[in-house]
Amino acid sequence: MTVLNGSGPAVCIGEDIDTDLVIAGRYLRTKDWSLWAKHVFEDLDPTLASRLQGSVLVAGKNMGCGSSREQAARALHEAGVLAVIAPSFARIFFRNCINVGLPVLECDIPECRDGMMVTFDCTEGWITVDGIRHEFLPLSPRMQEILSNGGLVEYWKRRLER
Repeated sequence: MTVLNGSGPAVCIGEDIDTDLVIAGRYLRTKDWSLWAKHVFEDLDPTLASRLQGSVLVAGKNMGCGSSREQAARALHEAGVLAVIAPSFARIFFRNCINVGLPVLECDIPECRDGMMVTFDCTEGWITVDGIRHEFLPLSPRMQEILSNGGLVEYWKRRLER
């Protein structure tokens, strides 16, 4: 299950990070999600994948631009990212993250540096970075429900079981 609030150390990346930088196309010949997790951000910084487990990814504007591959969101989720925070997202990437159960929060955190403790609450719409509070527009109740079920597939499985 995805949690709608949590905390972890920040891993900060730049702006305009496209989905090809998240997971290179050469790794998409397989559907082995664990392989994607090992190679996430490899072309941006080969050390990033090893630092993502239990982290909060903090990006600049236009996170997830480029191709609409769902594998980018899945690779981040499988690498153990708890949430992705950015001032703006490519819309398809945003929705792909929700669909795979990865919280995405639209908020600008310019003072964030690697390793700072980030705490977030998707339902109330706030983030703290080393004690400094930032507010954002909370996700819709439907998106929160999808996330709390672990993604879109699990959400529909549970709805159809009723």
